[in-house]
Amino acid sequence: MTTTERGLRWHAIAGLALPLMGLISSIRVRGEDNVPATGPFIVAPCHFSAIDPVVMGVGVWKAGRVPRFMAKVSLFKLPILGAILRSLGQIPVEREGTQRALGPMKAARTLAKEGHGVIIYPEGTLTRDPDLWPMRGKTGAVRMALETGIPLIPAAHWGTADLMPRYSGKLRLFPRTPITVLFGKPIDLSGFKGKPLDLKMLSQATLILMNAITDLQAQLRGEKAPEKRWDPAEHNQTTTGKF
Repeated sequence: MTTTERGLRWHAIAGLALPLMGLISSIRVRGEDNVPATGPFIVAPCHFSAIDPVVMGVGVWKAGRVPRFMAKVSLFKLPILGAILRSLGQIPVEREGTQRALGPMKAARTLAKEGHGVIIYPEGTLTRDPDLWPMRGKTGAVRMALETGIPLIPAAHWGTADLMPRYSGKLRLFPRTPITVLFGKPIDLSGFKGKPLDLKMLSQATLILMNAITDLQAQLRGEKAPEKRWDPAEHNQTTTGKF
């Protein structure tokens, strides 16, 4: 990692966040060698607790890279918060209006140009699966990877729901919660190169990604994943917000 990417601002944040997280959790990282030491990358993890982004941020940092997320462009227009987001290299994405569809690809080009990485939750929200297995994924992460050639890295973790249960908003401060973050090998998308990026192809590639994430989580849990992935539409659930 270059000195510029992991500069004084990030070291200051890490110097504050890591000890605080260390008071309430013990985060172990496995598979960090699967995160590229340089160049752009996309990490696609499972998601079942509001504390997940903090834990994944710690995981990516311990793997030697700076954690970045995509945020609504409107947040960058706020006087103080916008300045903070820009200074930390977070990625603005238009999520409304006519530019909505172009937002992720603009972000991908930014990643490729600047050699940065980003964490994207392919489910788009907390899983609806009652047993906290990954549910049906959305196609944004694989589209970004396929159109730019950026490595797509599946990831999973286990223990965050003990630290902060789904939708509770309350941290368990004692005893310290053991959490493990596991990075998998980059997804092989070579079979899709040169093919049109239609919905069928993107859905197939997303299925491969979600299977990889589920396999990683099964390793961490020491359990067998369900044969059928949870689909909110089949259970009359929305795909965003609480349920």
